[in-house]
Amino acid sequence: AVREVVTEAVSDGAGVMAELGEPEHAGISTLYRSPELTILNFAWAPCMSLMPHNHQMYAVIGIYSGREDNLFWRRTDNSIEAAGAKSLGTGDVATLGRNIIHSVLNPIGKMTTAIHVYGGDFFEPDKPRSEWDHETLQELPWDIDRVKTLFQEAETRFNAVKT
Repeated sequence: AVREVVTEAVSDGAGVMAELGEPEHAGISTLYRSPELTILNFAWAPCMSLMPHNHQMYAVIGIYSGREDNLFWRRTDNSIEAAGAKSLGTGDVATLGRNIIHSVLNPIGKMTTAIHVYGGDFFEPDKPRSEWDHETLQELPWDIDRVKTLFQEAETRFNAVKT
């Protein structure tokens, strides 16, 4: 049911953009938050990459402008390994199960915007979340403040090279 609502919403990307506004900065904006459901508006900086991470809850991702490339991972005995990929463009929707591990890349030279719906409190999940270091693939506790910093740094890097 959530996928159907998100699919309908992002089928009119221009309408979503008109309602939420053109993003001024890369980052995560909370549209709705409760213990059962979180709706976020993501603005990915151009050429931004986010480390592998899990959510510990289902997620429905709908792109309303740009492109989001997802690399899916699976656990090994002492790390993770790549297990598949999916590229999402404007109007595309993906559903991720509660145990999915993925990393995200905005491969294009402009902001990508997406609506993400989570089946729980994204910021305070029932089970602790993990992230994995990009280089070593070492598992670490999820740190939302580190993620917010990554969005700011990606935007700063992009703005530095375009001037």
